[in-house]
Amino acid sequence: MSRKKYVYYFGDGKADGTGKMKELLGGKGAGLANMVNLKFPVPAGFTITTEACNTYFANKKKHPAGMWEQVLANLKKVEKSMGAKLGDAKNPLLLSVRSGSRFSMPGMMDTVLNLGLNDTTLKALAERTGNERFALDTYRRLITMFGSTVMGVERNVFEKALEAMKKKKGVHDDTELTTEDLKSLVEKFKAIYRKETGKEFPKDPLQQLKLSINAVFDSWFGDRAVTYRNLNNIDHDLGTACNVQAMVFGNMGDNSGTGVGFTRDPSTGARKFFAEYLINAQGEDVVAGIRTPLHINEMKKKVPVAYKELDRIYNKLEKHYKDMQDIEFTVQDGKLYMLQTRVGKRTAAASLKIAIDMVKEGLIDKKEAIMRIDPNQVEQLMHPRIDPKANYQALAKGLPASPGAAVGKVVFSADDAEAAAAKGEAVILVRPETSPEDIGGMDAAQGILTARGGMTSHAAVVARGMGKCCVAGCTAVNIDEKKKLFWVGNTTVRQGHVITLNGTTGEVIVGEVPLVQPEMTGDFNTIMKWADEIRELGIRANADTPTDARAALKFGAEGIGLVRTEHMFFEGDRIKAVREMILADDEAGRRAALKKILPMQRSDFSAIFKVMDGKPVTIRLLDPPLHEFLPKTDQELREIAKDLGVPFKKIQARNKALLEFNPMLGHRGCRLAITYPEIYEMQVQAIMEAACQVAKKKVKAIPEIMIPLIADVNELKVMREMTVRVATAVEKRYKIKIPYDVGTMIEIARAALLAHEVAPEADFYSFGTNDLTQTLFGLSRDDAGRFLPYYVEQGIFDVDPFMSIDKKGVGLLMKMAIDSSRKIKKDMKMGICGEQVDPESVEFCYQVGLTYVSGSPFRLPVARLAAAQATLKKKEKRRFTSMA
Repeated sequence: MSRKKYVYYFGDGKADGTGKMKELLGGKGAGLANMVNLKFPVPAGFTITTEACNTYFANKKKHPAGMWEQVLANLKKVEKSMGAKLGDAKNPLLLSVRSGSRFSMPGMMDTVLNLGLNDTTLKALAERTGNERFALDTYRRLITMFGSTVMGVERNVFEKALEAMKKKKGVHDDTELTTEDLKSLVEKFKAIYRKETGKEFPKDPLQQLKLSINAVFDSWFGDRAVTYRNLNNIDHDLGTACNVQAMVFGNMGDNSGTGVGFTRDPSTGARKFFAEYLINAQGEDVVAGIRTPLHINEMKKKVPVAYKELDRIYNKLEKHYKDMQDIEFTVQDGKLYMLQTRVGKRTAAASLKIAIDMVKEGLIDKKEAIMRIDPNQVEQLMHPRIDPKANYQALAKGLPASPGAAVGKVVFSADDAEAAAAKGEAVILVRPETSPEDIGGMDAAQGILTARGGMTSHAAVVARGMGKCCVAGCTAVNIDEKKKLFWVGNTTVRQGHVITLNGTTGEVIVGEVPLVQPEMTGDFNTIMKWADEIRELGIRANADTPTDARAALKFGAEGIGLVRTEHMFFEGDRIKAVREMILADDEAGRRAALKKILPMQRSDFSAIFKVMDGKPVTIRLLDPPLHEFLPKTDQELREIAKDLGVPFKKIQARNKALLEFNPMLGHRGCRLAITYPEIYEMQVQAIMEAACQVAKKKVKAIPEIMIPLIADVNELKVMREMTVRVATAVEKRYKIKIPYDVGTMIEIARAALLAHEVAPEADFYSFGTNDLTQTLFGLSRDDAGRFLPYYVEQGIFDVDPFMSIDKKGVGLLMKMAIDSSRKIKKDMKMGICGEQVDPESVEFCYQVGLTYVSGSPFRLPVARLAAAQATLKKKEKRRFTSMA
């Protein structure tokens, strides 16, 4: 029986960058294997699989049996290919060890470069290259990376020593340090390593390699990687691959360098090579933002032959993958080497433009274009920008790393950003440069400002992926982290001061500048049109006002799936009439108060019907308990007593009588109407009168009257009879027939279980997923926020069930209700009206056969795109099934 294969030499497996090989080799490993197969210049190396990583954790951080032997066997292949040997005293091979998961996680896991150096191989490297300064520079980099990544030494300790040396020598850049300076620095770094770890720096290259592989595996569950996966809904059980590769050196002099590039502009999507280059540097200098890189044209000037080769390769890579690529490369002594290709992260605007352009170029079709776009990313297009009419003066200007605009209070650490955001404060995170440890603060902040780094730095790449406004490499900004301030010229900005960032232009502005919301035109409309042509699931909006309704239409709503009538009760003078109704001693008193509310409700419904002319409007009758309309304190009750002209004691007693131990499960919804039918009678009358009145003005109203919180079919029978009776009377009076339906919310587990009994009495269902989640989990949505984040953090729940439908429990109950009801009414309308219109929930709703989903107007583009993708996935599945 053959042993499990854990190590693949670059080119083994004929990786295509997708499917099983990508799962096994990770994105980076699959990309490297692909480039080798395409005959591109790639330094020799091998990939340790994601399976090896997962087994390592399952074995309590021990390598799987046979893995290390396979590593050594493949190392011999690398040595033969490169004509050098790891640890050799005359011709040493140096290695890099890099992570590479299936999904791109830029900067979230660990890398170690220059493995294999010790005092002996240092001397050999210097002699072989004839460049002692380069060898020493490479050695100090290894001690820094190995010390911080593998041994947990704070990188800042090494950086401070480097800064102190530069200050002592009166130089600005690392490249200005002399050979003697670097000799001194290497000894200083060794001493730091010894002091911080209690050990000597390891001299055995194989020990360096083994420990570095372990560190890469361990980084899969590092804090920043876990946070990133949580933010991006990436499974924690995928594991990372580990890529071991022969080093090539961009720090050998002015004829060498390193760069990062995108085959198209990741901010705008423009079809142009978007890349940066650093002369005499290694890759980490660009990615980590340690030095501010130069435009790619500098490479063209310095090493024209290598640039010409790069131009050929990047064009071929994009055509091969049929998508924008994120590439890394190094030039060693004038020769180009490719170190990475993967699908590049991009802004939402760029994502749309690239997809549309590639359809025009014939690279992909419309269906593939739709599948390319992350529905969640579309929300980035809703982000604000600076009002074009605003007058302001920029304090400084950096690189426009991620578009949009943001206003907030300045903070100087990720921890401060998270703490302030938890209090509801809008903040701007200001850092010399961001590192992966800042991921939590970047997520919490409205925008990010860095003093160093380029358009491909960590801050830029992560901000674009998050849809955050970012200004990077703003060199005019001088930061004092200890004093929590920065200054530009004579202007000082302290923690807590408000600034505005313009990520589209790179401007930094003191104070708050007005922002405006973007218009959804051009590429957005094209993609939405394509999505609408494909999707089969209906899209509605939750809207309580004409303004909401207009926004819903703007974002593609085909109707309103939820009008919450109780929101109307709080407006203006009507709250006074509502309170009169609550305080009334008898039915006559309640009806007198409701008579005052009737014209107000009728006016509300008329306005919405006019906006939604010809489109269905689902109106939920009063849902919350009555005590919600009364204030809580005695002082407020006294003011109401005075206003209504009733004794304070009466209001106080009524308020106490209405209080419930558990109002969520109390006297609310249809239970109120069973007790006080006059409330729902007034609302149905207002709905039908509004529909009749607008009909006379040639506006087509299609009301869907929805009864909330039923647990038993008999409740719905009573409510339906009342609704039909009142509606018929109104139609008779106006001599108009209105196409109305009577349906119910399925939001209690019992109603879902007995949906087959409910179906005969209902024209439609709308699943109230918020209450259904509460009742099924036994959770209070208002209180669960105290502990649900910990459940998600610790993996007890995959996601917050109020954010995305719980498919196992709530979803199962929904499917049971849908299937049992459809046996009775085959074409019965069914939808959801919770706010769970995230892509996963939308796909689930389509799979179980709902007619539509309904959510916030601003989330509709996400739902439209997700619905189209769900349709395409289902059709693709059917195609494969029929082929099998």
